[in-house]
Amino acid sequence: MIILLGSLVILLVLGIPIAYSLGLSALAYFLIEQPALLGILPQRLFAGINNYALISLPLFILMGLVMNSGGITARLLDLSMFFVGRMKGGLGLVNVVGSMIFGGISGSSASDTASIGSVLIPEMKRRGYPVNVAAGITVASSTMGMIIPPSVPMVIYAIVAQESVGQMFLGGVIPGIMIGFFQLFIVWWIAKQRNYPTESVPFTVAETVRQVRRSAIVAIMPALIVGSVVFGVATPTETAGMAVAYGIIIGFFIVGFGTIKEELPGAMRSAIITSAKIMMIIAFSQLYIWVLALERIPDQLAAYVVGMDLGPTSLMLVIAVVILLAGTFIDVSPAILLLTPVLLPAAASVGVSGVQFGVVLVSGLAVGACTPPVGNCLNVCAAIARIGIGQIFLGAAPFLLANVLVLFLICIFPQLVLWVPSLIF
Repeated sequence: MIILLGSLVILLVLGIPIAYSLGLSALAYFLIEQPALLGILPQRLFAGINNYALISLPLFILMGLVMNSGGITARLLDLSMFFVGRMKGGLGLVNVVGSMIFGGISGSSASDTASIGSVLIPEMKRRGYPVNVAAGITVASSTMGMIIPPSVPMVIYAIVAQESVGQMFLGGVIPGIMIGFFQLFIVWWIAKQRNYPTESVPFTVAETVRQVRRSAIVAIMPALIVGSVVFGVATPTETAGMAVAYGIIIGFFIVGFGTIKEELPGAMRSAIITSAKIMMIIAFSQLYIWVLALERIPDQLAAYVVGMDLGPTSLMLVIAVVILLAGTFIDVSPAILLLTPVLLPAAASVGVSGVQFGVVLVSGLAVGACTPPVGNCLNVCAAIARIGIGQIFLGAAPFLLANVLVLFLICIFPQLVLWVPSLIF
């Protein structure tokens, strides 16, 4: 374990990408401890990604990119503006509501940050919001993209932990909505204290009908995706493929923003690059996880936890703190792949549901996506707002308190996660 963990830390400090760091540290272990098993490593790499369920990942990623390229974001922001724009700090509230809706479509916090931030951050600056506050709201609200279904990290966790994708989607519904409402309250309260502007938005029956008609076909997409998985209409992979087709039809033929020839190739190229990065991490992480299994680390940790005589709530609170710290230094996908095989057996040993553990894991890592030095959403937002990630984090900190509060609540009250899946299943 000294070889395994020590080499991984050294490689990460040297700036080696996480996929190669995982692979090289596992290789160092086998060269020193188990040279007879070197011939099996290529087979283990291939086996790590030879999983039919993984086909859904690039399709879900492409779905979010297609929806963004097709002009869906602007239509959803118009709908959000109609409902909350006239309140104090209207654009900030629009940012949060837009993320709640778009996060349920894209399934990716980074996509949420890029699409909504590119539209709202310049407008919020023009309306008198400090740039770090505008960027901070964008980054903090984008975390809901990982939690509100559909969610790419939830799919990754479900594959690693062998949990139901449908139950994981449903488990994130209440926590994601809670984060959204808590963030709305914080934005409104700060806007009231700092006298941020309201927006002039007409509120009539005719305008209500118009907004609902032009946005309903987009807003129902999360329900269609989750419903088809939960009720067994289609597998997650089939659902992701249908969602891509749905996004192309809505974005390019109904909304009519851009053309397939102009926008679709770029979206597909980005989806391929992003998917390749995730698949490389998954492949190399399998070697690392195999070493952990050979050394019986998960079993030893589970036995140690049982010996500590911690209850489920106490253990989950400790795990939540570990996840928050790990998310600061490791990106979401590799963190799920590394922490699940180690921590899940320990949680299961005291009776914690795999669904609750998964939602806690993803919710905690969502905060890590917004904290330096690794935070992926911070880096995306920094490119849009053109300020440092440190300034963005300071602007996001008050709103991330909502995430931390909900994280501890779902550790203490597991039914916040488990009630909806138990109701449906």
